[in-house]
Amino acid sequence: MTYKKGRLLYDNPLSSPSDVDGWIMEGQARVTFEGRGMRMASVLDPSAGQAANFVYWCDRKFPDNIIIEWEFSPLSEEGLAILFFGADGKDGKDLFDKSLAKRTGPYIQYHTGDINAFHVSYYRRSETEERALNVANLRKSAGFYLAAQGADPIPASRYRSNEPYRLAILKTRARVEFYVNDIFVFRFDDDGKKYGGYITEGYIGLRQKTPLIGEYSNLRVYEAL
Repeated sequence: MTYKKGRLLYDNPLSSPSDVDGWIMEGQARVTFEGRGMRMASVLDPSAGQAANFVYWCDRKFPDNIIIEWEFSPLSEEGLAILFFGADGKDGKDLFDKSLAKRTGPYIQYHTGDINAFHVSYYRRSETEERALNVANLRKSAGFYLAAQGADPIPASRYRSNEPYRLAILKTRARVEFYVNDIFVFRFDDDGKKYGGYITEGYIGLRQKTPLIGEYSNLRVYEAL
């Protein structure tokens, strides 16, 4: 990583219901703590389409120039996992301002609505072509711009580690980098023009596409030096 960790800003083991007091769910999901971390799955059948997907937001707004770390274990093969970061409302509004359009899980509400955010799709196994060639995508919204792409090192389920995968994002005003188990995946240098203005402070959210069952732990945010 091109930046060093500074002060620890947030440390959440995601190991009990009290760890997510105040978090905001958009969509319908079951959240349990039966394994090594926070386990999430949609309560709706995949036949419900986008309505079956959800986002779970940490209730804290983070500054710019941060390093985000978390651990992830996919407990099923199909589905998709995303991390939103730097997410906030347009025109200076807070992400949870009641004047913004209601969000309930469908993807279009997040990438072409009235919020700005980066999001990394780091586990893409929903469609046949995604399972045939595993890549991780970085998109910048509003606008659904594909800003960067890299090979996803998480293998198919039969080869997967029993230990969670360690994921990390560096996010500064003009740069995003993504790593899995310290393996570099991609880098995006933002000019603040091609895909819209710079994204700075904002919220972090965990998104899943059904039928994925995902387990998360040890969410930490550091200053980036």
